[in-house]
Amino acid sequence: MRRAALPIASAVCLLALVWIGTASAQAPATSRVLVAKVDGSIDRTVAGYLTDSLAEGERTGAAVVIQLDSAGTLDQPAVELAERIFGSTVPVIVWVGPAPAKAQGAALLFLYASSVAAVAPGVGVGPLEPVDLVDARNALLPDEAALERMASGWAEARDKPAPTFPASALPAQEALDGDVAQEVAASLPDLLSEIDGSTVQTAAGSVTLHTKIARSASEPAIEVRFTELGPIDRILHAVASPAAIYLLLVLGLAGIAFELTQAGFGFAGFAGLGMLGLAVYGLTVVPAFWPGIVLLVAGGVMLCADVLLRRLGVLTAAGVAAFLAGSFLSFRGVAPVIRISPWLIGFLALASVLYYGFALTVAQRSRERIATTQRGLVGLVGETRGELKPEGPVYVKGTLWRGRSKDGPIPPGTRVRVRGVDGLVLRVEPDPGAGGDLPPSED
Repeated sequence: MRRAALPIASAVCLLALVWIGTASAQAPATSRVLVAKVDGSIDRTVAGYLTDSLAEGERTGAAVVIQLDSAGTLDQPAVELAERIFGSTVPVIVWVGPAPAKAQGAALLFLYASSVAAVAPGVGVGPLEPVDLVDARNALLPDEAALERMASGWAEARDKPAPTFPASALPAQEALDGDVAQEVAASLPDLLSEIDGSTVQTAAGSVTLHTKIARSASEPAIEVRFTELGPIDRILHAVASPAAIYLLLVLGLAGIAFELTQAGFGFAGFAGLGMLGLAVYGLTVVPAFWPGIVLLVAGGVMLCADVLLRRLGVLTAAGVAAFLAGSFLSFRGVAPVIRISPWLIGFLALASVLYYGFALTVAQRSRERIATTQRGLVGLVGETRGELKPEGPVYVKGTLWRGRSKDGPIPPGTRVRVRGVDGLVLRVEPDPGAGGDLPPSED
């Protein structure tokens, strides 16, 4: 019996060794998920955020899910970003969603370079051209055939079928049928459930995904972390578009023009400077046609100059013409999807004519009338209607003003003389020629 048991024990040990070896040769698993939201044009800020998210995923061993809704890059190296996704040592899942999200240009390259590409029902996928939104003719990129060969090579390395290259936007089902995407999921939880257990390829080899969100205590838990742009980065991303830059330039010039027609420098001026500063930053991100920018700014300057010269004449007509020409020329080379709307240009041109030609003109004339009245108050005698310490009510020339004492408190009922005007505040002092209680000044 003992001799018969030996072969059986040996066989059991051999089977155990084979099972252990097979288990050790299986692909490593990941139970962490990092979700990075890429929304809008992929400018400098978003590109930095995307590469940082990939680096964090590699550092923590988390699968990176890119929630994508973009028409392409904005003067950024589209191919390098796609190659960064392809070269990641952790799984990168690109999900176009939720509806009505889109993936066009460089964003479509991200789908090809990913470990798993997924789309939500109701989204649009493609076309590939233009890859970059400010290089509408792709003069600085490989030609379309070279991009297609590159994408096919990525698919082969990822054990994915060779994809199609849509010439127009594809709905979700056609993107799936054309092997542009491998999964359809209406939401992120659905996506994580569908890809759970899949083995995907990365630059470091095969990885098994454990991404299903636990719905009971008996199911294994996974760690899901959502990231997005910070507050400052969101502002910088928001102003990095032709329409935002154009609007900031127009409103910033209007704010400065308002302050030039007023005494002092107030909120409108500082707000105008802030908007112009954001516009300048936007111009460092989005390449512009500088003669168009010069014409746009010159148009605003001429409109403001005509207000200061108190007339509506040749400068106003020339300013409107320069404004319109600059509006159409400033970003003439960008893709149609981010081009400034003619409706917006027409609305702002009309609003500028009304603002400079009427609103600022009326405000300028009103200020001049007030200034004339204020200059006429200097030297007049009035009476305090309350204590000035240092400010209080003063009755001068039939009107109650706010007065400010030059030297210490002044009791009510005191005869005072106006020595200066600060805006709508009268600088007063007791009248040395008055004695006792005197009646208030008359008109």
